[in-house]
Amino acid sequence: MIKNKVALITGGSKGIGYGVAQALMQKGVNVAVTSRSEDAANEAAKHLNDNTLTGAKAIGIAADVRDFKSQEKAIETVISRFGKLDIIIANAGLGRFGSIENLELKDWHEVIDTNLTGVFYSIKAGVEALKKSKGYFITISSLAGTNFFAGGAAYNASKFGVTGFTQAVMLDLRQHGVKVSTIMPGSVSTYFNNNEPSENDAWKIQIEDIGKLVVDLLEMHPRTLPSKIEVRPTTPPSK
Repeated sequence: MIKNKVALITGGSKGIGYGVAQALMQKGVNVAVTSRSEDAANEAAKHLNDNTLTGAKAIGIAADVRDFKSQEKAIETVISRFGKLDIIIANAGLGRFGSIENLELKDWHEVIDTNLTGVFYSIKAGVEALKKSKGYFITISSLAGTNFFAGGAAYNASKFGVTGFTQAVMLDLRQHGVKVSTIMPGSVSTYFNNNEPSENDAWKIQIEDIGKLVVDLLEMHPRTLPSKIEVRPTTPPSK
């Protein structure tokens, strides 16, 4: 049973993070969703609270995963509000794409600092709370974390890093009763890379599918740990 547990979801104001928050609240999990925008975080929390039927509560927190102090403050806010922290979903991420000749330094640093260093900061800030609750740390990587492509140098590097980082953290923390998994989605219907979700995205993985997968992980018997999960659309368009 995961009812009454407490989850922090980075980048939870939209897309995959929001879908995960919805799925968790349907199971009675209290959630904190973060965004760099305070308005976006609070608006997402309001929508979540307006649509829950389980009594679970959502709060919004303005936080930047690229700033360790900001992540520490987010963790402190969650514990102050709910008294504990059971689950961290390290979801915040972005993409900047282009050939290595054209990839700008600022784009490289933004991708690496958000997608990889941000995951490190999230677990580093929350590790003691998760050890105390014998909780769960889940990262959202990507199939791009094992499959490279032209124009993806920064994004591939960040997601290859997240995949490897998460597996190493899993080995570090399982001795403390903390479970660690990474989810590696293919194409998901989100706003990622300036996409506008529409009927044309019907073939893609939907955010509720990732939410269901997170719930399944959390409800897995404690003796079993799916540590790395690849998930892809069943029938992508023919090329």
